Amino acid sequence: MPALTFPPFPVNIQTHPLLVIDYQLIKAKDKNEMDRLWEAGTKLGFWYLKNHGADEEANGMFEMGAETMALPLEENMKFEQGDDGRSFGYKATGANAVDASGLKDLVEFINVSKDDALAWPKIARREYPSTVNARMESTIAPFVRKSMDVTFALLDVFNDKLGLPEGTLRKLHPLEEFSGSETRVTKSPPAHREDPNRQMLGSHTDFGTLSFLHNRLGGLQVLVPGAESWQYIKPLPGHAICNVGDALAIFSGGILRSNLHRVVPPPGEQSKLERWSLVFFIRPGNSVILNARTESKMIADSVKKNAHRDFNTGSTAEAWFARRVKYQRINNRKGPESWQASRGTEDIET
Repeated sequence: MPALTFPPFPVNIQTHPLLVIDYQLIKAKDKNEMDRLWEAGTKLGFWYLKNHGADEEANGMFEMGAETMALPLEENMKFEQGDDGRSFGYKATGANAVDASGLKDLVEFINVSKDDALAWPKIARREYPSTVNARMESTIAPFVRKSMDVTFALLDVFNDKLGLPEGTLRKLHPLEEFSGSETRVTKSPPAHREDPNRQMLGSHTDFGTLSFLHNRLGGLQVLVPGAESWQYIKPLPGHAICNVGDALAIFSGGILRSNLHRVVPPPGEQSKLERWSLVFFIRPGNSVILNARTESKMIADSVKKNAHRDFNTGSTAEAWFARRVKYQRINNRKGPESWQASRGTEDIET
């Protein structure tokens, strides 16, 4: 079970400050707060979100994750992701690479599709462990709905700031279409004794549109543009962390930033504890093509200005997502080229 009290985050560790965005002010259409969200999305692509109202649902999700990770490994492996690019299901420790060398990851997690959560008791995409099924209606579906409300409200601000026709970004995420949208609970072990700084989850940009993250220990790091070293993002009680993913960066012609981040052991005394995190990833409908939305003059101008970058991938969201999942898998690894094939917008020059 995830701990409820934790050692404090060390005061002598370099952290990167994030803007704190008040969700209630975003819902109230407060101009200043919307301007601050725009600043966060365009400069680093990460921000804290307070007053989001999802703490109760998040607590239930952590409980579900703990119940699932407590099952015997052989039971969870019946619901494993597999190697074909499907994300939904259980991922065992070491199933993915964290870098081009093929170093194995140190985390296990359970991913639940938003399509399954909203269709329950019907099976939309796949079956899950009994602990997931027992919580689907009472815990998972409410968290998914709350997370979608939050992310759609943030997307509406970006939609208007980008000069897109009203509702454009929402329409790229239709509830009635299958997508890669999912919720994930991750369990990371205490720091490795022989290599306490070893990456638990490799550096990456997120696959989808927006991420809505809840974590209680340190370990998340960002590579700030222009910086030479990674910096921790300090967790704040009652605050989620949100960030822009590949799809939104592409839709916006690079105006919104999908920034590199990774997970390492928490610093200081926190490193002795298991690290649990919870995230909801909202991703476009499977059939949506990941191209810059040049019906906006602002986006069209950005594409012209950054002609060296390719914002017209021609890929569907489904194919983009499956490729990124598939080639991180150790079983699909042929060499460093496999890691490269799993990349999104990480290597695009800014």
